[in-house]
Amino acid sequence: MNTTSSPAPTWLPEGTVYGALLNFQHEHTLWAPQMSQPPYKAPPQAPVLYVKTANTFTVCGQPIALPAGASVEVAASLGLVMGAGGVAGIVLFNDVAIAHESYYRPPVKTRCVDGFLGLGPECVPLDELGGLDALRELEIELHRNGVHKQTTRLAEWVRDAITLLTDVREFMSLRPGDVLMTGTDCLPEGGRELVHAGDTVEITAPGFKPVVHSFVAEETT
Repeated sequence: MNTTSSPAPTWLPEGTVYGALLNFQHEHTLWAPQMSQPPYKAPPQAPVLYVKTANTFTVCGQPIALPAGASVEVAASLGLVMGAGGVAGIVLFNDVAIAHESYYRPPVKTRCVDGFLGLGPECVPLDELGGLDALRELEIELHRNGVHKQTTRLAEWVRDAITLLTDVREFMSLRPGDVLMTGTDCLPEGGRELVHAGDTVEITAPGFKPVVHSFVAEETT
């Protein structure tokens, strides 16, 4: 008899992953004074999106390499996974980025570094969470090295899941397999939790398996 255990299944996106900026009330308020300055001179009227390309995907449990000299931040995000008839499931993410100051159109080089999207281990069916309206009741915890660093309360979304989906679909299509992350919240002072080589970050929420990633120094040749 073969007693070798099979590796635990891991979830991978089947389409494009998009993220929404400025979708939490506190950060939106902090940035409000700059929204009227050039070049835009007004707050954004539609959702501000960015893309996480396939090279950024790191499955749960695998390490994420940190580029030498970069200041790297992490944040919890909830992703809406599209199905044939709408949202099919929900995934937790650790959205990693090089710290930057632009909020309208952050350059790809800060968001799409190799490995810079920590994936949750599973896609939870939407009906198990009570539907899109129920997502506002969720609170997501972020721990670094076992110490609580942040609680993200989805009740503080600027656009809830239904509104965000509706507004995004006004200017683009979302296909089955695509993922729409609903944003990340900042810390009280406006930044996000920074990580260094040797750190481990765990993200948890009721109804989800933990999202765990360690961080290591990027190997140089």
